[in-house]
Amino acid sequence: MCGIIGYIGGKPAVPYLLEGLRRMEYRGYDSAGVAVQFDGALGTRRAAGKIARLESALADAPLDGSCGIGHTRWATHGPPTERNAHPHLSKDGTVAVVHNGIIENANALRALLTGKGYEFRSDTDTEVIAHLVQELLDGSLEDAVMAALREVDGTYGLAIMSSRDPGKIVAARKGSPLLVGIGEGEHFLASDASAILAHTRQVVYLDDGDVAVIEANGYRVLDVNAAPRSPKVDRIDWDLGAIERGGYPHFMLKEIFEQPQTVENTMRGRLIVADGMSKLGGINLTHEQLMAIDNVIITACGTSWHSALIGEMMIEELCRIPVEVEYASEFRYKNPIVTANTLCIVISQSGETADTLAAMREAKRRGARTLGLVNVVGSTIAREDDGGIYLHAGPEIGVASTKAFTSQVVALSLFALKLARKRGLSVTRGMELARALQALPAQIAEVLSRAEQAEQIAEEFKRAPNFLYLGRGVNFPVALEGALKLKEISYIHAEGYPAAELKHGPIALIDEMMPVVFVAPHDAVFDKVVSNVQEVKARKGNIIAITSRAEPALFGLLDYEFRIPETVDLLTPVLASIPLQLLAYYIAVKRGSNVDQPRNLAKSVTVE
Repeated sequence: MCGIIGYIGGKPAVPYLLEGLRRMEYRGYDSAGVAVQFDGALGTRRAAGKIARLESALADAPLDGSCGIGHTRWATHGPPTERNAHPHLSKDGTVAVVHNGIIENANALRALLTGKGYEFRSDTDTEVIAHLVQELLDGSLEDAVMAALREVDGTYGLAIMSSRDPGKIVAARKGSPLLVGIGEGEHFLASDASAILAHTRQVVYLDDGDVAVIEANGYRVLDVNAAPRSPKVDRIDWDLGAIERGGYPHFMLKEIFEQPQTVENTMRGRLIVADGMSKLGGINLTHEQLMAIDNVIITACGTSWHSALIGEMMIEELCRIPVEVEYASEFRYKNPIVTANTLCIVISQSGETADTLAAMREAKRRGARTLGLVNVVGSTIAREDDGGIYLHAGPEIGVASTKAFTSQVVALSLFALKLARKRGLSVTRGMELARALQALPAQIAEVLSRAEQAEQIAEEFKRAPNFLYLGRGVNFPVALEGALKLKEISYIHAEGYPAAELKHGPIALIDEMMPVVFVAPHDAVFDKVVSNVQEVKARKGNIIAITSRAEPALFGLLDYEFRIPETVDLLTPVLASIPLQLLAYYIAVKRGSNVDQPRNLAKSVTVE
């Protein structure tokens, strides 16, 4: 959720802190703040709302100094006000803390510290850490931090400074991502690489239990017992342009239009069309292990959960293996049935989603092999899974996921193809799917060339109070995803439903004011969808349909139609989802919503 940035070196810290916060504002934008060491003291500036307000505060009252930390907040404890904004200071003002996570025993610690005379100035759980470190600081800052953390239950990514031990930043991680950026005569700390990519590509990803001591000329990483560690140095290969808008008005629109390329990137070097096969070296499963799989569990949250539903149908259809799709947030609380022959696929764009990470760890604990589908190299899921498939979609800055979703579906199809061919799928069927996958980038570009059509539909329905999205078979998850996109960025209530379930309740909602979006390509269940369209038309609903050809059965029934190219049934979700992304985007823009930073949301959910 929240974003953390740190800088220490020979230059003024504030410009680096502000730049990093702007890069990470998608992680949370309820409030923001910085703390800087100068002249043997700590100075702070904080503001409720977005980074621009913090910039104004710093323009009015600048801070000098070459060592500082910053934070952009997604509120968990306490409303999004200036008093709850990070950094938080200790009682004597000598310790500054920024935090991403949840301190579960904060109330008990607050009571203990209050009894010792500490006064709390915020409603946050984070403030207890600042006071704890002050209470325990009798030597080095890192020793005090480690002592404080032994009193803490919960999750955290922390950056801490003290005027009593200047010239260093101490970072700690448990459950919330942090990395150290390595420079020359300067070092960085960040929640993700986008914040520091303009200044270094050499990073160290901290693991749970790590404590890092960062100074201008070096860094040290210690484990929970204060023993030195020698973590691997990774290189970030993202193009800096990937985290800029590139002339688009919003990141979301840019990322929608990047999908021909991102889908191609997901497939590059992995698709063997001539053999109807895919090559996925990262899954780390032998032929024998692949053949031994007797059930698959896919676990994810949000948009990734919708891609999981599509993956379920792909794997069951092609591989004839039973698949369960589980909400990651529920998986570890239900005593799941897992065996040594279970493959657990975990899907997370960031690779840091707290619930998904916890589900993966639970599956591993129960003996399953795990396969991660993530987009961020070096993420926690990527480091802890047994094998993985990187999406290679590039950084996704828009909070509402678009290109990651289509890349997830394509990655799942590559895996299903590989497994199916191992388990007896014919070459002919494999080649059919492979050729269809190969054609997707050009077909996506064709859909995007008609974006104006989606904008025209958006103009008609921008004031609608409700939407209903309907699909059948593999396109039911597309209906769910279309509804989610609209909810996320336009704040219009929308529901996705299996079309056949319409008559079991939701049909009561249909009247002349209700827009109903049908995902209705010409697939195996098309005739059934036509019946559902007729049911809506009979009740004067406004029908918007995603179709793949001119269909006589639909003549006179549709109010609006968006045509996508034809493909094999299993891949229609990739193409059908794109006009729904565009529709949601244009409706949100026309309603004046902040598309890239919708209210109450953050990009990476790193707390339970």
